[in-house]
Amino acid sequence: MKVEIWSDFVCPFCYIGKRRFEQALKLFPEREQVEVHFRSFQLDPDVPPGSKQTVYEGLALKYGTTIQQAREMCERVADQAREAGLTFHFDTAVAANTFHAHRLQHFAARAGKEKEMTERLLQAHFTDSYDIGDKAKLLELAEEVGLEKTAAEQVLAGEDFGAEVKRDIEQAVKYGVKGVPFFLFDEKYAVSGAQPGEAFLQALHKAAEER
Repeated sequence: MKVEIWSDFVCPFCYIGKRRFEQALKLFPEREQVEVHFRSFQLDPDVPPGSKQTVYEGLALKYGTTIQQAREMCERVADQAREAGLTFHFDTAVAANTFHAHRLQHFAARAGKEKEMTERLLQAHFTDSYDIGDKAKLLELAEEVGLEKTAAEQVLAGEDFGAEVKRDIEQAVKYGVKGVPFFLFDEKYAVSGAQPGEAFLQALHKAAEER
């Protein structure tokens, strides 16, 4: 069974949804037969490199709220993250354009490190407060998960895997995806958002029955 997950590394519900899906997958009897692939999506592709905007400022601007309202919104999300076993530090999170991070993820997938790279990038943004739009920091993260430094450096210095990132986003648009996370099971059954684990488990069983 193939499960495709469209997500962005600065999307809190993508991290929460990923963890809930993983917890559901552990309860699925045929979990060893499930292949998980991460697809690229950018919630805010216009964030300039080196942006110093805080998460609260970005949310307030996007949704037309006050900084305090944005802060309260993030606190509620952080509570959900804790329930999923995650730690979010919105106060120190760094706004970032994630295009290069997605390119690196595609490179990692080719090198057999897709799962590790995806988790590390999400953790880097939400828990460690790293700037995942910075190529030097991305190179450090690539080394951490075992990617070859010179090869990763060449990817980040050029435009490799940029077409793959754009293709993922275009595919999401064709599916009518307007927000992430978006989970697609065997190209037939979809789960949108960071749903409870039961929803993911039901989708896994449904797709398995269909097969």
